[in-house]
Amino acid sequence: MSKRDYYDVLGVSRTAEVTEIKTAYRKLAIKYHPDKNPGDKEAEDKFKEAAEAYEILSNAEKRRRYDQFGHSGNSASGYGGGGMNMEDIFSQFGDIFGGGNPFESFFGGGGGGQRGGRRVQRGTNLRIKVKLTLEEIAKGVEKKVKVNKKVKCSTCDGSGAKDKNSYHTCNTCGGSGAVRRVTNTILGQMQTTSTCPTCNGEGVEITAKCTSCKGEGLVNGEETISINIPAGVSEGMQLSMSGKGNAAPRGGIPGDLIILVEEVPHETLKRDGINVIYDLYVNFADAALGTSVEIPTIDGKAKIKIEPGTQGGKILRLKGKGVPEVNSYHKGDQLVYVNVWTPKTVSKEEKELLEKLKGSANFKPQPGKSEKSFFERIKEYFE
Repeated sequence: MSKRDYYDVLGVSRTAEVTEIKTAYRKLAIKYHPDKNPGDKEAEDKFKEAAEAYEILSNAEKRRRYDQFGHSGNSASGYGGGGMNMEDIFSQFGDIFGGGNPFESFFGGGGGGQRGGRRVQRGTNLRIKVKLTLEEIAKGVEKKVKVNKKVKCSTCDGSGAKDKNSYHTCNTCGGSGAVRRVTNTILGQMQTTSTCPTCNGEGVEITAKCTSCKGEGLVNGEETISINIPAGVSEGMQLSMSGKGNAAPRGGIPGDLIILVEEVPHETLKRDGINVIYDLYVNFADAALGTSVEIPTIDGKAKIKIEPGTQGGKILRLKGKGVPEVNSYHKGDQLVYVNVWTPKTVSKEEKELLEKLKGSANFKPQPGKSEKSFFERIKEYFE
């Protein structure tokens, strides 16, 4: 089943500000929360759908890609939003509800248990640059890169404690990671939840730290990651791999790996959007008599015909020899700009021959019979 438009899911316009998007998501999260709708599969699906929409529209870069390419802009080749699990969704609540399960904060409980109390930490994101050739961009490519990152300490299994007897349940919060306060209001008792100040929301206190990671639960490591880059990406575009960033302490949610695309300039071809441009230089004898020449393309060499009487500035088109659009079957063209080369120096014999030809009627400019101007040909091509 195809996904609904994210703006329709949240009930906001395409020009909505982030605050409006956040408010809309907050209302839907409360309405369809699993604690309020136990056993209701439809409500759970809507809850996840709203979370996914918020994840994309609240992020400026992901929203830009969604507005430009639709759902495929963030889900191509496993990148970006989509496929969120409940742990991912509840990790958003620190931003939306100020930490904790909103049903414990607003309604005094409701089955959230540890999920709504103990804080789940998230690892930091990593950013890397990946250099791509024009050929790799045109066809898509799998890149294997070594990434230096924070990984879980193998000595303490990420707990940060020296051994299993070196930590205990926090006495302040009883292991929930949160403390609750009940206040009396004119509407009755109101219960609020906040992060435990003693254990910082982790639910445990460490008495003796692991000597390998100094109590952090993380150490420096290296991972070789395979990145599937779709065809058609461009300079400056960012791709995201969920969970491939730095590990989080205490078994939290890993951060994301952000991949910044960097194009390596081609020796002879230039990219213009989805089109590829090649400057072809021919001497005026070949331009006058016609010839066949071999030129480079993304797919290798190709032979093209130069018709007799070809004028400088003429544009030849090789259909489908350009770059594809991201997540689309549409491809651009290769445009060959014909430049007639005029020698800067000539020999005595060449000069005498040119002097003879100069007087020929065929070698005199004929503005009324000339081809259309360069700009007219460009305009016609794109119309």
